[in-house]
Amino acid sequence: MKIDRLVAILVILLSKDRVQARDLAQKFEVSVRTILRDVEAINQAGIPIVTFQGANGGIGIAEGYRLDKSVLTADEMAAIISTLQGIDGAVNTKTHAALMDKLKNALTLPQLETLDNKLNRIVIDLSPWQDDTTTRERLAEVMAAIDARRELEFTYNDSSGAKTRRKVEPYSLILKAQNWYLYAWCTLRSGFRYFRISRLADLITLESTFQPRQVSPQPLPEKRFIDQFGAPVELELAFIEELESMVEEFFREGIDSRRDGKIIVKTTLPENRGVLGLLLSFGSGVEVISPPHIRQKLAEITAEIAQIYAS
Repeated sequence: MKIDRLVAILVILLSKDRVQARDLAQKFEVSVRTILRDVEAINQAGIPIVTFQGANGGIGIAEGYRLDKSVLTADEMAAIISTLQGIDGAVNTKTHAALMDKLKNALTLPQLETLDNKLNRIVIDLSPWQDDTTTRERLAEVMAAIDARRELEFTYNDSSGAKTRRKVEPYSLILKAQNWYLYAWCTLRSGFRYFRISRLADLITLESTFQPRQVSPQPLPEKRFIDQFGAPVELELAFIEELESMVEEFFREGIDSRRDGKIIVKTTLPENRGVLGLLLSFGSGVEVISPPHIRQKLAEITAEIAQIYAS
């Protein structure tokens, strides 16, 4: 990935007075022209790069502006590496592990010892409780397709249970509410869509590539999620006090009051099967006070469940 190479080049420039472009090209297995473009990108980012002519020439950081190895504090370095470790725990790739090694190589032994102590304070683990090999493999394949700008094809099972075959141009992987989503241009819908990774089946990376469209680097507007996964519905819920810890976990910001020994929650969620399933997961410990049509839907579902187990 280009960003990894840029960071690695910057780390090398921080640790050396100057370096030959051809040496960098050999190290990263790219052309000298690519290295010169990377160096120019670093220069445009605000770190002045200079070139030195002659036998001992090369590329270096301008005198008077040189950053030393303390440019990142131990806390800042620990935050970066903890985040990268968390991503590696969820995505089956060695890219971030290599980047972590490059960052550590710029530190002295005392700095490394301090870093190890800092890393033990905060551990970010995005992996599921149970080993989900399928999801990790899908994430790795999707990431590779994004990097190579190759189209993907898969069968998608949406929240309503409808299955469709999709061909998409992949742009971003998004982790939201403990679920991974693919943000991609869908040829079937002629627009950008979110696809929950766990609902992809028969995933194929195609040989065909695509020219990137204009897209926000962080496509996370709430309205798009709501439009795709269901219109928002305002819920008023009453939970028994025995579920207090679970209520605080799921609806911390929505807890409104306590009434007649019940915890009252007011929240807004997209109206879909997933939300109905969430409410049903609380069993008889929750009552939907409003809106009436959600009460009716849950009554119908629970009646069907009761009929199944009564027979």
